[in-house]
Amino acid sequence: MAGVLETLAVPRASLTPIALSPISHLSLRRTSFLPESKAFNSTITSFRSSGSVKLRSNSGRRLGGRIVCEAQDTAVEVLPVTDDSWESLVLKSTLPVLVEFWAPWCGPCRMIHPVIDELAKDYKGKLTCYKVNTDESPSIATKYGIRSIPTVMVFKDGEKKDAVIGAVPKSTLATCIDKFC
Repeated sequence: MAGVLETLAVPRASLTPIALSPISHLSLRRTSFLPESKAFNSTITSFRSSGSVKLRSNSGRRLGGRIVCEAQDTAVEVLPVTDDSWESLVLKSTLPVLVEFWAPWCGPCRMIHPVIDELAKDYKGKLTCYKVNTDESPSIATKYGIRSIPTVMVFKDGEKKDAVIGAVPKSTLATCIDKFC
């Protein structure tokens, strides 16, 4: 039936990340009746105050089955720093800056990435976080004497203030950050 609107009951709390995400970051996929390889086109027509979402099929077909909404949490992203952007992003920053020195082949670096992402969210507006791939920007790592990765450094007013080496708990990094924020 063309133009049929269906309402899905979604708990209100689960809409918060969806409502705050740009629509380009939302993806809808049908989890039954269509194979995963086929495209599923639909339009979100409104968010209701009751916590439900109205969906309309772009092809005009009735939407049966379960719909899963996936949203990326795009509130804070820890961006990479290179040799070219180091001075402007880190040394000239008005906020304290946390920099993670890492490499793609480093297992402990992969363990600490989510911790750095959480800290970036927790200290948003008080601290800026960046990542330096030591394979792509070895001159920065050499300048600051990086011998082991992951190494996390805190900079304030263009000067290195503190460094933590290794995959450490979030609380250890938070204690380090709190001295300068």
